[in-house]
This record gives sequence, C-alpha cells and structure tokens, in this order.
Amino acid sequence: MTANTMRAARLYEGGKPMVIEQVPTPGIRPTEVLVKIKACGIVPNLHNILTNWVTWFPHSPLPKLPAIFGLDPAGVVEAVGDQVYDFKVGDRVYVNPGRHCGSCRACRAGNTIACTAYTFNGYFGFTAKSPRIFEDYPYGGLCEYIPAPQYSLVKLPDNLSFETAARLGYLGTAYKALLRAGAGPGSTVLINGISGTLGLGAVALALAMGVRKILGTARNQELFQKVKDLAAPGRIEIHTLGTLPTQEWASEVTQGEGVDIVIDALGPGAPHESLIQSLKCLNRGGHLINIGAIAGDVPIDLHWLMDNDVQLSGSAWFTTGQGQAMADMVESGVLDLSFFEHTTFSLEDVNRAITGIENRHGGFSNYVICP
Repeated sequence: MTANTMRAARLYEGGKPMVIEQVPTPGIRPTEVLVKIKACGIVPNLHNILTNWVTWFPHSPLPKLPAIFGLDPAGVVEAVGDQVYDFKVGDRVYVNPGRHCGSCRACRAGNTIACTAYTFNGYFGFTAKSPRIFEDYPYGGLCEYIPAPQYSLVKLPDNLSFETAARLGYLGTAYKALLRAGAGPGSTVLINGISGTLGLGAVALALAMGVRKILGTARNQELFQKVKDLAAPGRIEIHTLGTLPTQEWASEVTQGEGVDIVIDALGPGAPHESLIQSLKCLNRGGHLINIGAIAGDVPIDLHWLMDNDVQLSGSAWFTTGQGQAMADMVESGVLDLSFFEHTTFSLEDVNRAITGIENRHGGFSNYVICP
C-alpha cells in the first residue's frame, strides 16, 4: 500500500540548495498512473540553470517556487487510473516529461511537440501557457512518486535498467533529430560536440540506425579513443576544435564528398564559429539540425543555403512513440547503451550530485538520483 506522504527535493530559491521534505503522496486522475521512481536523471548543467535561468531565458517560464524539479524519471507503476488501457501495476516505465494540452490545433493534428502549451514537467516551459501546465503537473522526478499521463509512458524491457532509462531524454533528443534528417545506412553524419552528453547519444543512435560514417568535433582529446571504440575501426573519425577549420578537415576525411547531416550538439556557451564551419561541411541537399541550443544571433549565408538546397533547422525533444522505439531497439540488441558509467545518489544527496556534476567523463558519465 502506498504511503500517505513521500520524500521530495524542493527548490525554494534559485541558486540555493534543495530541501528534502515530506509532502503528500500525489493522487492520480482517471487517465494517469502513479509511478514509484527508481531513478531520475540529473541534467549536467542543472545547477547553472536553476541559478541563472531567469536571466538567461526569461521567455521560458519555470514552475512557481517552491517546486519539485527532475526531468527524466523511470520506475514502476504503483497504481492505475480507471481510464488507463494498456498499463498495469508492476510495469517498468520511463516517463516522458513533455506535457501537451491535447486540444490545440497542433495536438489535434498529432504534432504534440508543437502544442501551444508545451512544457517540460519538472523543468521549464516553452510558452506563455506553461504556468497552467505546471499547476496541473506540479511533480518532477526528484521525489518518490510521480503521477504520469498514460500518453507519456514508455514500457521498458528487462535489459534496460532504470539508470540507463533515466538518460532517454538526451538520447531521444538526438534520435528525433536523426529521424528528421533521414539518417540511415547511406548517410554520413557529423556530430558537433561528439563526446558530450547530447553528442554521445547521437553516436549511439546513429550506429543503431546503420549510419555508415560518423564524423565528430570535440575538445576533450582524452575521450576521443573511447568514442571511436564504440564502433568498428574507421567508422568514427574525430576532429579537435580550434585547429584546422572543420570544413577543411571534413573534406579531407570524406575525400571531398562532404557530409549529408550535421547534428549540432554544442551548448549555449559554445562559439558560433563551430556551427558555421560545420554547416559548410554539408554537401548539396544536406541538413543541419541544432539540438544543443547555441545561443544568440548566428550569421548565416542564406544565398549559399538556397543555391545548395541545404536545410537548417532546430529540433526539440521527442515523442513518447520515439521513446518506445528506442526502448525496443535496446530490447532487440540493435541499440547498445552499455557504455554509460552510472553514478547514483540518494535523494538526500541531491545537492551534492548537482554541484559535483562537472567531475565527469563527458557523455559517458550518467548521474542519477535513486530515491
């Protein structure tokens, strides 16, 4: 029987430590399930975000404080609502934090990520309607139990651990971008920031999707060989940023062919030059998709884009269906995620986990809270 109260990490003020408190265990609506959380991922830059978000991204609302954050929870279904159809108590699940209204034109057309109220449960919102979503879904993953809409649930196979499932957010972001670009066996892909949290996920998914050649840029040379070892010799090539211009290096590696797809996984603090150079690596008809959120105005030669039939686009998050596809690929053995190095913390150690996140091995490290 579920307890009446649960432990939760609550943030009262940006930049201050979270406080572990006893709060009422949430109830569920008829179309929801209650998930007992086994692992919740920690966003690598969570400390910076919680400290500086209001200044950096004032247009993207946060939940009203005090709030329970936590973006990527995975666990076991503890209870199901009367109108839940395909889940039962005991199911192992990942909870996609993307919340949508279900009634706007985009939602009714099936494009839920374009929802006019789209919001990350336990993190931040994308629109002016997000505060209402936060009121409806006030529980992030840094607690013991979370109510989750049945539309948000990914069924986990037995060979996908909760700790690894708590990384599905970053993996799914890369997966959706690769799908949008049409990645497959005939593709050559360049990943900007290949050894980072987003970039390494793009590598794993590109390999699973049969991409024939993967190029990457990064700065941490200590991780280069570790990334290359994820595939057969020669399938992954990595360039050190800040040396030869990326487009010259890519031309040499591909013998002048260029690349079909660029996945830019560099973060908001990265220089624009890295994106611009990788854009010029594209062959005719190529596609660059930004998932790393390089900030600010980037100078783009639109005439060159037009003449070369090149696409430049952004991609936000992923659908629950795409999350299920990744879980199914793990189950079948096509997607290998065994390279993750899990570092787990109790809920009481959440502040130490957040502030110590920089001491990691690029995207190989996976920090999770296990309540």
